[in-house]
Amino acid sequence: MYGKVIGCCIAGVEGRPVEVEADISSGLPAFHIVGLPDSSIRESMERVRAAIKNCGFDFPLRRITVNLAPADLKKEGSAFDLAIAVGILTASGQVRLDEAERVMICGELALDGQVKSVPGVLAMAHCARQRGFAAIIVPAANVREARLVSGIRVVPIAHLADLAAKKPGEVNLINDLSAQSPAETGTEPPTADAEQAPAPVEDYADVRGQLHAKRALMIAAAGGHNILLVGPPGTGKTMLLRRLPGILPPLDEEEAMEVTKIYSIANLLHGRSGLVRERPFRAPHHTISQVGLTGGGSVPRPGELSLAHRGVLFLDELPEYPRHVLEALRQPLEDKRVTISRARATYTYPCDFLLAGTMNPCPCGYYGAEDEQHTCRCHPHKIRQYRSRISGPLADRIDLQVEVPRIDHASLSASAPALGSAEMRERVLAARARQAERYRGAPFRLNSQLHGRWLERFCPLEPDARRLIAHSFEALGLSVRAYGKVLKVARTIADLEQAERIAVEQLAEALQYRRLDLLNGEIGA
Repeated sequence: MYGKVIGCCIAGVEGRPVEVEADISSGLPAFHIVGLPDSSIRESMERVRAAIKNCGFDFPLRRITVNLAPADLKKEGSAFDLAIAVGILTASGQVRLDEAERVMICGELALDGQVKSVPGVLAMAHCARQRGFAAIIVPAANVREARLVSGIRVVPIAHLADLAAKKPGEVNLINDLSAQSPAETGTEPPTADAEQAPAPVEDYADVRGQLHAKRALMIAAAGGHNILLVGPPGTGKTMLLRRLPGILPPLDEEEAMEVTKIYSIANLLHGRSGLVRERPFRAPHHTISQVGLTGGGSVPRPGELSLAHRGVLFLDELPEYPRHVLEALRQPLEDKRVTISRARATYTYPCDFLLAGTMNPCPCGYYGAEDEQHTCRCHPHKIRQYRSRISGPLADRIDLQVEVPRIDHASLSASAPALGSAEMRERVLAARARQAERYRGAPFRLNSQLHGRWLERFCPLEPDARRLIAHSFEALGLSVRAYGKVLKVARTIADLEQAERIAVEQLAEALQYRRLDLLNGEIGA
């Protein structure tokens, strides 16, 4: 006896259809699952056995073989439980399914037959729509998530016993199960705008002084530039960067779907009924491992880089992170994706994020501080050793390196209103609108993504600016990458000032944001 249904597994951030074939033959009672299953799938044998018995069905006391095809694709997770159970019931003749090959099935089974939620349902529903399936059966707890994908019918199922109501006749997975479920089933998802990004609680108006740093953060948000704040302890570096999401534009539909899919796979939606609308802000501790940052593991999952996709990755006290962890940032910062290679599979996760970091200028934190009470006593060798934790190639990939000095009491107690997030966000949105218009039809949307011939085309310089960049290239010892970063930042500054060509003042401002290069030069002298 033979039965076949369609399940789904997650490869990277995309779903992959999997044929779940069940064969029941004569012989001593046995239950085998083949097709590169992981331990959680092999353990499903006991969950499926108990669920079938406890729902009033007969578990066949014969030789049962379940094949997950394609056999060369590694399968992980508990989302195959329901598909395996349905495959066995169809192979044993207890349930006959109509149009089973046009329906995708996913769900984890409890021992009593309850269908429990699984991660990655959004990616599975998206896969089902792309592959032309008529419907997808999901756990009732995941139905709202699945309905975020339009063009595919979503059928919720709460219990394996829902199939028993139609025994021994024929079950139409699309219609019969829908009639039994109190949840609404439709071809169009509910409005996903119900969960808008909350108003930012932390406002830049709370930050007194530091206008130079606020200006740099506005440039970073407008052009999508990586930023590093360098300064002594207590100057507000962390406070400044934690308010960065408040001036970023909201996610558009495409970006929201990308972010929600990643969070679905990572099982971080926590009952959310709509798309993720707020830009991610991830702040991992400096004890994070390389796998935790980039993703991977025995069961590959997205890391912090991918969880920060379309948002901000905040690394506080950057030199405190292990050197090998920081070096893992180099390729993702350029490629906007991270590839995890394993013996049997390769997984690619998107990671287009804005890197925001902080650091002290020296181990004690007070190098260059004009304060008699806080004098740096670090040996030059110790300072060089401290700063060498951030390699030259990584520093080259940070567009804005900004010094954040200590502020005086007059600035701290000033009663005049400070520059707030609302005003900064308005200017950021205007600059991004100029970029969207300029790059219409181009393979990028932000100034930070310019490369190759596009850089020269979209960064026209005034004659004085050309002479300045030629002199600065040699004087500062800029690399070719740093040269490009300066031009991109200058392009964003010009957009904030609504200028078409880059003037010498805008280029000079962009050059001053290479603070780490200047600090290293001072120590070297």
